[in-house]
Amino acid sequence: MTAESPKVVVVVPTYNERDNLPVLARLLADLPVPDLHLLVVDDNSPDGTGEVADGLAAEAPGTVGVLHRTTKDGLGRAYLAGMTRALDEGADVVIQMDADLSHPAAVIPAMVDTLLTTDTAVVLGSRYVTGGSTAADWPWHRKALSAWANAYVNAILRLHVKDATAGFKAWRSGTLRAIDLPSVHSNGYSFQVEMNYRTVRRGLTIREVPIRFEERTRGASKMSLAVQLESALTPWRLRFGRTPPG
Repeated sequence: MTAESPKVVVVVPTYNERDNLPVLARLLADLPVPDLHLLVVDDNSPDGTGEVADGLAAEAPGTVGVLHRTTKDGLGRAYLAGMTRALDEGADVVIQMDADLSHPAAVIPAMVDTLLTTDTAVVLGSRYVTGGSTAADWPWHRKALSAWANAYVNAILRLHVKDATAGFKAWRSGTLRAIDLPSVHSNGYSFQVEMNYRTVRRGLTIREVPIRFEERTRGASKMSLAVQLESALTPWRLRFGRTPPG
């Protein structure tokens, strides 16, 4: 990775995010990060998000790209497709974030700086380190569930991170290659846990920077019972199942 001006690609999976995507694109364009690119991975959104993404790409050729997928087969598959595309196109840093504006784009410069100035393999945007927080309008039971999920994952996998389920991350390209993306099994939100586990298993360093997580104000959550069940079972599969390649 070049220390002066790495190519930074923000990978954003979308499904029915036509209202949020232009807002996010503007926030990213205003960041003081040289050579920043946006790659939208759209899963054939019925609300026309893919067409909105194409319009953004036409307005900013070379800066905004779109990967159209014909089926909706989970968040993890979408991220893997986007990360693979970003690596193929020469990304030095790959950032993963949601399109629903829950992740604060303003923290990206600090995440990139942490990668460039330390031996960090991946930086997590963390709700649970000092200075971080969950959405103020979350009910108590949702806050408790989130805290419990992180304790559960760490108790089984011993990741030694505060926000093991975080979905806002900045990766070194070398880290993504080292953890062997094609062999990642998890989908849904358990994808985040498996990616962290593979990083830790290789002796690589994870660091966390504080973020304030915001609840989405437009669109609907993609959480389902199947996703929750997979998230509960994945730590056990990783702990006692087949060792990840590498």
